[in-house]
Amino acid sequence: QVQLVESGGDLVQPGGSLRLSCAASGFTFSNYFMSWYRQAPGKEREVVAVISSSGGVVTNYADSVKGRFTISRDDFKNTVYLQMNSLKPEDTAVYYCNARLYSQYWGQGTQVTVSS
Repeated sequence: QVQLVESGGDLVQPGGSLRLSCAASGFTFSNYFMSWYRQAPGKEREVVAVISSSGGVVTNYADSVKGRFTISRDDFKNTVYLQMNSLKPEDTAVYYCNARLYSQYWGQGTQVTVSS
């Protein structure tokens, strides 16, 4: 059974940091491209960061998070991370983990709220 379980979402003040985790099971994690998406209220889901398979040599980021967010993966722990620094109120959203190869899987999401 495929599972993607996100954790780490929280309420944080502007300028703060959070690290999101996504634990995967039920598929060969290392073979899959992993991504973080987010969806703010009233907006469409958007891709935030992508990391390539097998160690994650290649990464890509949305322009809105470049220089502030870092995606990484641990293929031994079957986990992908999103380190978020210098958070802004506009980063407030539900953050979703996505696994993609020939199939695509989604997690249930974790809420990140940036507010003073």
